[in-house]
Amino acid sequence: MALHPMTQLSVEIGAHCGRGKYSTDPAMHAAVVDDLRRLAGVHTGPLHEEVGRWVGYYGDEYTQARTSALLDAFPGAVAHVATGIERRNAGKHKTYETNLPPGGYR
Repeated sequence: MALHPMTQLSVEIGAHCGRGKYSTDPAMHAAVVDDLRRLAGVHTGPLHEEVGRWVGYYGDEYTQARTSALLDAFPGAVAHVATGIERRNAGKHKTYETNLPPGGYR
């Protein structure tokens, strides 16, 4: 089953946000911003949501140049940064099987 087009767009936006995220080259960050604008087109809602969540989740001292470039380009993303931080702080996610007690349920 194919993903809904807006879900696919969100996945692609997140992938583009991470491209070269550790670079210190402003031209790299500008290229990512341009790609995101082209990719999202008129769909600024999903763009701002995904960029904000990405910045919140991946923002640290090593990605500061990228996160600054993204937030400067997409100020609407600021409203969604807290969601990314919450997700980062939620810890590791496990499947049902990994949460079973030793020997499983009887």
